[in-house]
Amino acid sequence: MALSKDTRLRLNDGNLMPIIGLGTYAAADVAKSVSEEATKIAIDLGYRHIDCAYIYGNEVEIGRAINSKISDGTVKREEIFYTGKLWCTFFPPELVRKGLEKSLKDLQLESLDLFIMHWPFAIKAMEEINEYIHPSLYDNVDFCATWEALEACKDAGLVKSIGVSNFNHRQLDRLLNKPGLKYKPVCNQVECHLT
Repeated sequence: MALSKDTRLRLNDGNLMPIIGLGTYAAADVAKSVSEEATKIAIDLGYRHIDCAYIYGNEVEIGRAINSKISDGTVKREEIFYTGKLWCTFFPPELVRKGLEKSLKDLQLESLDLFIMHWPFAIKAMEEINEYIHPSLYDNVDFCATWEALEACKDAGLVKSIGVSNFNHRQLDRLLNKPGLKYKPVCNQVECHLT
């Protein structure tokens, strides 16, 4: 049974987002199959918002879970709201679409419902995925240039909504006051623990 449609909110671009979602981050020592199974169970329980990220390293498994639940008739694709995150190594504008297309391929999806910049800074390309970043790896890419590439992905129909994550007030102001801003971010996703 799905959660009530009243549990969605309208984003500033008109799209609806379920307010309760499953975050799929799992520590490196947790088998990726656990994320896949948790996603299937969450969909069975009524979750319709799935949040994942390239850096989590489990997009293939999450995509398999979503497609399994679509194939078995539990949900239709349009009932799932998928949030993905652009990892910092893909922030150079010429790499943004490549990063998105990699995620789409791994997820076996044609488009994302929400695509957000994971952090407000770029890092240099690394041989392997690593979420722990030494300061020497920071790259000099302006997040406003990355944002313009995200706007192009939205225009191309690859994502429905675009947003940011972990931005502070100054960074948001800078983006919102950027000359030529085409789309405002629909969200600033930040980590918050209620305990």
